[in-house]
Amino acid sequence: MSNKKNLREYFPTIRTREELQKEIISKPKLKNTFDDWAKEEQEEFLDICTGVKGLKITYDPYFKEIFNPEYDNERLSELLSCILNRMVKVITVLPNDGTRLSDENTLLIADIVVELEDGSIANVEIQKIGYQFPGERAACYSADLLLRQYKRVRDKKKKTFKYSEIKNVYTIVFFEKSPSVFQNSDMNYIHRAEAKTDTGIPLDLLQKYVFINLDIFQKSHHNKPISSKLESWLTFLSSDRIEDIIRLIEECPEFKSLYHDIYEMCQNVEEIMGLFSKELQILDENTVQFMVDEMQKEIEQQKDEIKQKDAEIEQKDAKIAELMARIKELPLKSYKPTPNNYPRSKL
Repeated sequence: MSNKKNLREYFPTIRTREELQKEIISKPKLKNTFDDWAKEEQEEFLDICTGVKGLKITYDPYFKEIFNPEYDNERLSELLSCILNRMVKVITVLPNDGTRLSDENTLLIADIVVELEDGSIANVEIQKIGYQFPGERAACYSADLLLRQYKRVRDKKKKTFKYSEIKNVYTIVFFEKSPSVFQNSDMNYIHRAEAKTDTGIPLDLLQKYVFINLDIFQKSHHNKPISSKLESWLTFLSSDRIEDIIRLIEECPEFKSLYHDIYEMCQNVEEIMGLFSKELQILDENTVQFMVDEMQKEIEQQKDEIKQKDAEIEQKDAKIAELMARIKELPLKSYKPTPNNYPRSKL
C-alpha cells in the first residue's frame, strides 16, 4: 500500500496529483508562480499537497499558521507547558520590537514572541543549522527580551514601577541540526538553563533558557512508541516522514486535527503556494547568509593560519640570527703547517 493511499485514508480531502496540477494550469497566476520554481521545488510542493510527503511544521509560515493564538491559543499553550514543565497560557503574539536583534537571524526558520498569562514573555526560535546559534547569542537574545519586558512594565506602571513586577523571560531555541556541543550529550535532546548563586540563595534572575535538539530527538526515538505529551509534540515538530505522521495520529489521535488543518490549508492552492514561496524565500536568504558566514569563517581561519606561519617564520629567523651571532663570536684559529700537512711527493 502506498504512502499516498495511507494518508488519504486518514485525510480524504487530500487531492490527487492530477487534480492539483489541473487547477494550477487553469489559473495563470498560479501557473506563473509554479513555473518560477525549480523542478525539485515543484515536485516537493506537489508531494506535500498530495500527501506523498509530510509538511515541515517548523518553517515559519506553517509554524505561525498552526500555532497562531488568534486562531487557537491552546496549541501553543500546551506545547510551552510541556517544555517549561508547568501550566502556562498564551495570551497574545507580540510584534517584534524594533530594537531586537533582527539583523542576526542567521539560518532562522521560525520566530515568534508571545506573552503568557502571568505577564512572562517567551521567544520561540527555530534554527536550521545550530552551530550559528551559540550560547552567547542566546544570552544576547534573552537580554534583549528582558529589556523589552522592563520597558513594558515601566511604561505601564510609571511612577509606581517596582523591579519586583518584572516577570520571567524565556528563550526557547529549537535546532533542526544541533551544534556539536549537544552531539556529545548521550542522546539528551532538551537542555534547560538559568543563572543561580553558588551559595544556593534563591535569587530570581528572570532569564530562562531551553534548548531543544530535534535531530537528536529523532535519533533517540526512531521507531519507538511515544510515551509522553512532550514526545508527541516533538515528533510533530521534527518529522515530515509519512510513517511518523501515521504513527503519531494512531498513538495520539488529538494530533489528527492539526494535520487536518494542514491539509485543509492545501485545499486553498493560492494560499499554500504563497506560503511555500515565502518558505523558499526564507531558505534562499538563509542559504546566502550561511554562505557568507561560512566564507567569513574560512577567511578568519586563513588569517589565523597565516598569523601562525608568520610567527613560526619569525621564530626561525630569530634562531638563525642567534646562531649567526654565535658563529661570529667564535675565535678564529691560525693555520700552522705540520709535517703531516705537507703533501707527499711521488717517488
